[in-house]
Amino acid sequence: MSGARGAGGVPTVSGNSVAMERFTGADRAFCVREFYRNNDSATIARRKFREYQNLRNFKDIPSVQTIKNWVIKFEESGSTLDKQRSGRPRTSRTEENIDVVKHSIRENPTQSTRKRSSALNLTRTSLQRILKKDLHLHPYKIQLVQELKDTDTIHRLNFANEMLNRFTSFNNVLFSDEAHFHINGHVNKQNCRYWSCENPNRKHQKPLHSPKVTVWAAMSAHGIIGPYFFEDGRGRALTVTSQRYVAMIQDFFTPELQNFPGFNTRTWFQQDGATAHTSNVAMPVVRQLFHNKVISRRGDIPWPPRSPDLTPMDFFLWGYLKAKVYETNPRTIDVLKENIQREMANITELTCHTVMDNFKRRLQECRDRNGLHLDDVIFKK
Repeated sequence: MSGARGAGGVPTVSGNSVAMERFTGADRAFCVREFYRNNDSATIARRKFREYQNLRNFKDIPSVQTIKNWVIKFEESGSTLDKQRSGRPRTSRTEENIDVVKHSIRENPTQSTRKRSSALNLTRTSLQRILKKDLHLHPYKIQLVQELKDTDTIHRLNFANEMLNRFTSFNNVLFSDEAHFHINGHVNKQNCRYWSCENPNRKHQKPLHSPKVTVWAAMSAHGIIGPYFFEDGRGRALTVTSQRYVAMIQDFFTPELQNFPGFNTRTWFQQDGATAHTSNVAMPVVRQLFHNKVISRRGDIPWPPRSPDLTPMDFFLWGYLKAKVYETNPRTIDVLKENIQREMANITELTCHTVMDNFKRRLQECRDRNGLHLDDVIFKK
């Protein structure tokens, strides 16, 4: 067998090709011999090979499964070398390369295929074939979620229990929130991958971009109120303050409620714990509209902080709208706002009912997970 070997008998790479046989016939024979000498133990044979070659890096040592495969091949054919295959030779997906990729994945499962193929001196196509066809791995998306503090889980658990115990249906609850729509688009989740045999439900905590358009809306099983844009007379986005929030409630939300089929004296109202929502200026106005029926920080039912996965505004509405709004690649604020208004108006009452049913299931999952993050939310606020 040809091919140069570096220190410790480890093969080196020449040109653009990978050393196809990382281990020589002598290496394989040594491992098979030690396997039989040590009561058919591939683990001991692996350790013996490491000691014999004086190797420290485990990537330079055959895996236990590789040694077992050599033993099987030896017992079947009398040789540990690969048989000659008919047709086009399998030049890259060798047993040794598969083993190298497996170790690489274990050490860094989040590395991109482009960087990994360069580091391993494999073509990207060969690497992807090994990942999918030989190692049976799948690139799972990483979820973008807000970071939970130590005390948040108990607040989330208490909230889930209170809601499930108090309500048999959530069709008479109005959920509200603001979101920021950036003129250049939304979070690119396509670059968030984790190679694994099973979905690790891995989460990545990351602050999102600055807003360009600030939108408020409210949603119940009966439909949506909004959008309302926080902006000045020239159409420029404004920060949501207590005074501006109160003005929105009085000038926009209250008149809209009078014609909304989902509003009555038994309707509950939810808002998150933003200071603009819960200040001494805003809370009396909110309570006047929804007497003893406010879900909020300082409300009748406390809203748990950092819980976008528990409100339909985040786990459905904003993500759904951004997927629709950016399809036409809007280049101006006016076009962006028109897209938001159109897509929000197109959401049906049947969809809203389905979302509220999903909200109940999320509360149940939150309770089952003792307040931890849910496993299927993509944070798109």
